[in-house]
Amino acid sequence: MTGPCLEQAILKSLPDTVDSIVVAVSGGVDSVVLLHLLQRVAARCGLILRAVHLNHCMRPEADDDARFVEALCQQLNIPCHSESCNVAKLAQQGKISLEMAGRLARRRLLEQVAAETGAQLIALGHHRDDQLETLLLRLTRGTGISGLSGMAELDLPWWRPLLFCSRRQLLDYARRQSLSWREDASNLDPLFVRNRIRHQIVPRLKDINPQFAERMVVLSRQVAVEEDFWRYQIETHFPSIRVACDDGLRLQRSPLLGFHPALRLRLLRAALFEVRGHLHGIEAVHLQAIDDLLTGARSQAQLDLPGCWVARRYEHLWVRTAAPAMPPRYDVALQIPGEILLPDGRKLVATVVEQVEIETRHRVYVDQAVLDRPLTVRTWRPGDCFVPLGMTGHKRLKQLFSDLKIEKEERLRTPLVVAGETLLWVAGLQRSGFGVVTPLSVRPVRLELL
Repeated sequence: MTGPCLEQAILKSLPDTVDSIVVAVSGGVDSVVLLHLLQRVAARCGLILRAVHLNHCMRPEADDDARFVEALCQQLNIPCHSESCNVAKLAQQGKISLEMAGRLARRRLLEQVAAETGAQLIALGHHRDDQLETLLLRLTRGTGISGLSGMAELDLPWWRPLLFCSRRQLLDYARRQSLSWREDASNLDPLFVRNRIRHQIVPRLKDINPQFAERMVVLSRQVAVEEDFWRYQIETHFPSIRVACDDGLRLQRSPLLGFHPALRLRLLRAALFEVRGHLHGIEAVHLQAIDDLLTGARSQAQLDLPGCWVARRYEHLWVRTAAPAMPPRYDVALQIPGEILLPDGRKLVATVVEQVEIETRHRVYVDQAVLDRPLTVRTWRPGDCFVPLGMTGHKRLKQLFSDLKIEKEERLRTPLVVAGETLLWVAGLQRSGFGVVTPLSVRPVRLELL
């Protein structure tokens, strides 16, 4: 493909109303060609370009690469923002691969510069061969159908105007224009999975079918069209299943189960994206695990997934970046009269009164005459049981929580008022039949959860 044809293709791909672009430049042939083409296009369209280079500090020649990019930008009269980052340390701290750490560091820097300069697009030099490797990499890791759409040409602010070009076409252009570039020796290192796919797997597949790369790209485009349809379905249905809350994202289970499994999995995927901000590390097996959680018999269960925590709590699916902190356990004396400030900010108050009003879930009365042992307020313990008002037999507190669909986290926040070993009141839920006030009661005690 000739230079003018490449320029026309980029112009056709360029969104309207864009006047400022940040360009990721590593110094390799793909990013050098991208910068050179955009510089020619910018001259015709009045675009403002700014190059960004990140030194990963992983190779002896990394500093030379940075100087090369800075010199190239000076030659093309394009401002250059260059920074260094210890990617190896970042990978160790985050317990992620070097590839992932480098990718995240680059994205953060590019987004930062774009925000500071008001750029509407971030241009990346990915080409057709990169797309093929990405598809194969996702297949080896267990992608869903969505993953076969590959990298999008435009996914604001990310723009990949060279996805239609092969690496050979970019090399031809660079040689015709007498461009220089840097070769990254790490691109030959078989320790990186992408390199093994590039140098070992792709050549064998091309031996079987010389048009393999083209066929895979066509497949990704077909899937991308279908993904546009699913995106519309998600935008239509997602608002109807979410539950307003301030402790993460919650979805209603019942309507989720009513959707076709294909749509349900995509809605789950959208939920993970909203909470995590990305889908890196999420594979088909993780989505299936969430679906199993949703459709299974256990009314309360949870999963620890890469970068997030997902739990079923009865008729809700709860998604957070991490599991909620467990409430502290406590066991403190309650004076009469007196009050206790609970860890969650509520208060439990004991007051001696002359008159008794109607009891509620948050207010009960106890005959002080039967309180021959000190009152304490504590959290739930395994094996706790009580005799509910109106019953003759004991009931396990765990069964009460289950009957009332009290979530695991809320169970540990529920204060229990106890006289010795006798449970008087599951505060906010149900009282026991012990110590009920009668017309003969003298100076009853009012217990309130405020």
